[in-house]
Amino acid sequence: MRRTPLIPAVLVAASLVLAGCGGGSDSSDGSSPAAQRVAGGDEVAATWPLTGLPVSGSDEVAQEHPVLVAKMDNTYASSPQIGLGSADLVVEELVEGGLTRLAAFYYSDIPDRVGPVRSMRASDIGIVGPIGATMVTSGAANVTINRIKGAGIQFFAEGSKGFARDSSRSAPYNLFADLRSVAAEAKTDATRPDDYLPWGSESDFPQGQPAKSIAAVFGGGHTTNWTYNGKGYVNQNTYAAPGDTFPADTVLVLRVQVGDAGYLDPAGNPVPETKLTGKGEAMIFHGGRLVRGTWEKSDLTAPLKLSTKAGALTVPAGHTWIELVPAANGNVTFAKK
Repeated sequence: MRRTPLIPAVLVAASLVLAGCGGGSDSSDGSSPAAQRVAGGDEVAATWPLTGLPVSGSDEVAQEHPVLVAKMDNTYASSPQIGLGSADLVVEELVEGGLTRLAAFYYSDIPDRVGPVRSMRASDIGIVGPIGATMVTSGAANVTINRIKGAGIQFFAEGSKGFARDSSRSAPYNLFADLRSVAAEAKTDATRPDDYLPWGSESDFPQGQPAKSIAAVFGGGHTTNWTYNGKGYVNQNTYAAPGDTFPADTVLVLRVQVGDAGYLDPAGNPVPETKLTGKGEAMIFHGGRLVRGTWEKSDLTAPLKLSTKAGALTVPAGHTWIELVPAANGNVTFAKK
């Protein structure tokens, strides 16, 4: 599992100055240390890797579990989704039939119940690979499992400790996972994972143009709608349980190439595969503004890089929802009001 190397105190102190200025629901009261000590007296940055926000109080940034990524259904049948409000970051990806599925990332807060949990896709390799995350899933087609294993990605599927079916719901939308139990099974040495995105501060973010509403169209089968409420972005067609919605400070849209995974789902639909490598258009919505740029990712396990013509681009620290919108037949529209 790929992990962040230990960081000298001088560098982590500088990184905290940037991250501590970021947006989001968490705030720094000045009491958070610039770094935290781990085994051997070494230090790691005291910011959460999936949000860039400072670690506060007695929390430890070096957890004894990997990042857990739960694959969650994102259709009406999944309503209500449980656990999205505890996620650090969410990636929405295309699946068969023009529908989407969520990869919900958990590290700073591990809830006891998330779901409905569904199956993995080959697209997930590029999504979870950069931080060596562990997947929480109902399973996958054999061809996908072979590719996931070949990529060295650990996963826990139905039958593992912490998974259970909810008899009040209909299958296959009734599988839930106790992430605390999964985290105990996936226990590792206390190590801080890599930053998932290039985090920065509010002052780093360019002025951009007004953009208060967003429609991310995944090729005709599904559209995710967002509005800015003055504090963050609200998913207008979420399936999350009331009070358990994802607190999006930023919506990051990546226009991606989509290919054929090479097999059909049980209903006979071709399974798409998002290609999260190469380059493409990026749109960062933050604070009611849009900044356009490009994204780059050299291989499936490489970190995501963002840039504009002026140079490197950072994402303001906070909770980010990433939309992997197909470049060919998807679309992204927005309005100033």
